[in-house]
Amino acid sequence: MTTKSLRTAMAEGQMLAGTFLKTPHHVIIEVLAHAGLDFICLDAEHAPFDRSGTDACIAVARALGVPILIRVPSASPSDILNALDLGATGIVVPHVDSVEKARAIAKAARFGHGGRGYAGSTRWAGYATRKMPELLAQSQEETIVIAQIEEPEGVDAAADIAAIEGIDGLFVGPADLSVAYGKTDTTSPELQEAMTQVGAACAAHGKTYMTWVPTTAQAQDWRRFGFSMFFVASEHAWMLSGARQTAEGIHALD
Repeated sequence: MTTKSLRTAMAEGQMLAGTFLKTPHHVIIEVLAHAGLDFICLDAEHAPFDRSGTDACIAVARALGVPILIRVPSASPSDILNALDLGATGIVVPHVDSVEKARAIAKAARFGHGGRGYAGSTRWAGYATRKMPELLAQSQEETIVIAQIEEPEGVDAAADIAAIEGIDGLFVGPADLSVAYGKTDTTSPELQEAMTQVGAACAAHGKTYMTWVPTTAQAQDWRRFGFSMFFVASEHAWMLSGARQTAEGIHALD
């Protein structure tokens, strides 16, 4: 997978696997580049990514040809611009609960009147080595904008959000949505109904449908809702799982 081909693979409905990166260090990118993942998403919403750490991670990812998404801290145009100028393949925007917010993030991520500010001197632009027409075409081919549906209001507006040009996919946040429904786990009928409703909206408008899962077994179970793109666990979860399994195995030796 490359930065340019990820958007195509999403549109084609290919099964895609990635993960959230919680550790703001470029070496983790180098390690995960060998794993065969289709993308890595820096979690700048819930992990301590500052501008410097994000910059280093994206630099290594682009050098290795690894598609990098950033879950931005907010839907603000400045957070979106910062992520894309540093070289992110795309953005995941949390708490998109209205059509107005979805339109705003789609506009902020795309070039045009009132949209993404143009600068030819960024990493994404090749540090002033490339021409404007080429860069504008690259943005159309490469840039991915994903809206996270994490509130009941977002579920209700899902069909209209999915219809917006410039929104490439909808991401159901199972934990936040469950909490919003007053639940303490992700097994409720309300969550399942919401997943069905958002999936139908994505299918109707040809948008990629995605979610977070802790394991591939959960991904297999939730395929029935129409998901084709999975953010699986995180490097923290994988480290803990591997270390715990090893420790338990050693402790069980005679």
